[in-house]
Amino acid sequence: MKLIEPDEKKDFHAILSAQNLAADDFELHEVDTTDPKTDEIFALTGFVTVSRKSTGRKKQYPTGDGSIWVAEFERDLSQGVFD
Repeated sequence: MKLIEPDEKKDFHAILSAQNLAADDFELHEVDTTDPKTDEIFALTGFVTVSRKSTGRKKQYPTGDGSIWVAEFERDLSQGVFD
């Protein structure tokens, strides 16, 4: 199951574009940690790792239902975390 929603990916690319950064310099890797054994209705959980190829910098964000990883990425990008 995909944790990164299409609108999140669109917002991610819009942030890169606004900063004049090449989308192909960044890579997203998601890991689903949702417990499939539960009988209850469960929220998707996991994390996404954003990697910048040119600098080798990586940062991991919680993702899934209700996450704000895109806003956290934008904040970190503006603070130079991926420089």
